[in-house]
Amino acid sequence: MTLLALGINHRTAAVDVRERVAFTPAQLDAALGELKRLPAVSEAAVLSTCNRTELYCVTNDGAQSVLEWLGRFHNLPVEDLERCSYQHLGDEAVRHLIRVAVGLDSMVLGEPQILGQLKDAYQFARKSVGLGGELEQLFQHIFQVAKQVRTETGIGENPVSVAYAAVSMASHIFDDFARANALLIGAGETIELVARHLKEAGIANICIANRTLSRAEQLANELGGTAIGLEGIPHALEKADIVISSTASQLPILGKGMVERALKKRRYKPMFMVDIAVPRDVEPQVGELDDVFLYTVDDLQEVIEENRRHRELAAAQAEELIRQGVNAWLHLKRVRSGGEVIKRYRSHGEQLRAECEAQALAELQQGRDPQEVVAQLARQLTNRFMHYPTLALRQASGDDRQDILQTAQTLLLAPVDSSQDPS
Repeated sequence: MTLLALGINHRTAAVDVRERVAFTPAQLDAALGELKRLPAVSEAAVLSTCNRTELYCVTNDGAQSVLEWLGRFHNLPVEDLERCSYQHLGDEAVRHLIRVAVGLDSMVLGEPQILGQLKDAYQFARKSVGLGGELEQLFQHIFQVAKQVRTETGIGENPVSVAYAAVSMASHIFDDFARANALLIGAGETIELVARHLKEAGIANICIANRTLSRAEQLANELGGTAIGLEGIPHALEKADIVISSTASQLPILGKGMVERALKKRRYKPMFMVDIAVPRDVEPQVGELDDVFLYTVDDLQEVIEENRRHRELAAAQAEELIRQGVNAWLHLKRVRSGGEVIKRYRSHGEQLRAECEAQALAELQQGRDPQEVVAQLARQLTNRFMHYPTLALRQASGDDRQDILQTAQTLLLAPVDSSQDPS
């Protein structure tokens, strides 16, 4: 049996293909059940996000049967899947899984969300079909290595998306960030990401202004915020500590006069503004006001580029920690496989001991001399323990198996510290 990681991601397939191979939450339970019932699969887990679908299996038949099942489940020709899928086996699968967990295989280098998604996939597989020893222990090891990478390299500390960079800059302006009021202008993808980052950062008061009020209301309802039309912006500005704008307007939405009037109402309490739009939503003259901190998309790009360089350096450090993590996993796996041999060996020894002990006790009950019984017990134990190793050594000598003889010398003739209890 070997570990298999088979998947399709943003690098190998367009979004229309990724959509077709993705598993909805409603499908996942049935899919895991089917996957684990394949004759070649003994353990299975599934990770399905907008950017990747990956199957993690312990299998004895490589990837073909798993790939064919994926095609059947989604009614896709297996030939199409072969062209856009990838597979990793054994230690390469372990390495791939760790790189996924720490965000090195993500569209945004080092993004932290994927680790939570992988933990969710692990928990779902445990509850749905149960995980055997290999995947259970592997996931625990991966989470441990991922934590080490994030702690020691800081790969996720510096924002590399416009939305996250805007929120990160805002968080450094205010002492009590969670109490700040945020006004977001627009309701497209970027503003949606900004809104979600603000929510995750603890901002409770979020107002979304948009030309189409229904779209603003939809997003505000999802986040527990409020929605207004563009005509409500002047009043909303009076309460806004943070203003982030990203619309498709060809003309500025916020002028110097509007902001000046809002500042007066605010008694000149500072206002942090980020204009992500191109063309700009905020007149450049707004940045001349003493109590306004205005940043444009160009300012953010400089921050993002610098942060990307930091993440790339952290990624190089992470690769070394991942290499160590893979080696540690292989070591643990070898130890576990050796543990089974040790268990059988000790069981055999206990059986011999019990047989010889029972015979000795029976002879003592019959009145035999205890010294003779003890001497015979020692001879029996020694001879029975040495019998099979002696036969194997003779056979190895006759076959000139120096490797076996050398190993036997290490195992059987190693010096023993008599001060320590060998048990």
